Amino acid sequence: MKILVTGGAGYLGSLLVPHLLSQGHCVTVVDNLRYKQTPLLDCCANSNFEFTFGDVRNASLMKGLISQADIIIPLAAIVGAPACNQDPMAAESINRDAVKLIEKLRSRQQRVLMPTTNSGYGIGTPGVPCTEESPLRPVSLYGTSKVEAETTLLNSGEAITFRLATVFGAAPRMRLDLLVNDFVYRAMNDRAVILFEAHFKRNYIHVRDVARVFLHGIEHYDAMKGHPYNVGLSDANLSKLELCEKIKGHIPEFVFHESHIGEDPDKRDYIVSNERIERSGWHPQYSLDAGIKELIKAFRIVHRNDFTNL
Repeated sequence: MKILVTGGAGYLGSLLVPHLLSQGHCVTVVDNLRYKQTPLLDCCANSNFEFTFGDVRNASLMKGLISQADIIIPLAAIVGAPACNQDPMAAESINRDAVKLIEKLRSRQQRVLMPTTNSGYGIGTPGVPCTEESPLRPVSLYGTSKVEAETTLLNSGEAITFRLATVFGAAPRMRLDLLVNDFVYRAMNDRAVILFEAHFKRNYIHVRDVARVFLHGIEHYDAMKGHPYNVGLSDANLSKLELCEKIKGHIPEFVFHESHIGEDPDKRDYIVSNERIERSGWHPQYSLDAGIKELIKAFRIVHRNDFTNL
C-alpha cells in the first residue's frame, strides 16, 4: 500500500513509520518538524520511504500528496491541553481544519485511520467505564478539536478512529510531557512529586501498542470502518496516586505526596472500556510495568528536558 502519514516525525510516527516500512508498505511523511526533531533519518535508506517538509494546512501541497495515497494516517496535531492552550489558533487549524481538508480532498476509496483521544470523555461517571457510545464531554481545547475532527471522519462512514488512552514509553522522538513518562523521569531525577487531585483516573497504553493497532486497522479495515475504538490497557485504569505506587515498585526511593491545596489544570477523570477493540482481535502486548522498566533505561540516556511539546 501507498501510505501518507501526516506529522510522521512525531512521537507516534517515529515508531509507526518504520513499522509500516518493515511490512513492505510505501510510506510518505509530511511534517513541518515543528519541534526540530530528526527521528526518521534511519528510514532514508529505504527506497519505499519519502519525506516532504511542509504544512498540512497547505491545500495545494496536500492535494498532490493525497492523490497518490491508498491510505492516509493523520498524525499531525498540537498534542496535549497545555500545548493547545499556548497556541489555540494552531491547535484548531491543525487538529480540526487540516483533517476536514483531508476529508474534502480524498476519495471514498482511500482509507483513513486516525488517532484521537479518550480525553474526549472529559469527566466520566465514577466506577462506570466509558465505552464508544458514552457521551463526549471534552474539558479542553485539545479534546474539543480532536472530537470535532473525529466527527468529521466518522460521519463519512469510511474511516477508523482510535481513541487513545494516555500514551507512555520510549520512542526516537521522545516526549516527557506525558503523565507516565513525566512521573518516571521525576522519580529518577527529583525522587519526588507533589500530586494535585491524585484521585483523578485515566487509562494508559504503550506507544508501541499504538503503532501495532494501526497495522491491525489496515488489515481489518472493511470490518472495522465507520467506528471509533478505545485503545488502552484494560488493567490500567489508574489514578495518579495508583500510578505513583506502580512507579515506586520499580524506584523504591521515589516519594510522592498529595496536596490538598491547589488544582490540576487537567480535569480529566474517567475509566475506559477497551472491549470493542479487543473483540476485533487486537490485544496490547506491553504492560505498564514493562513500560516503566523501559523508561528507567531510557532516562539513563535522556538527561535533559528537551522532549516536550511546550
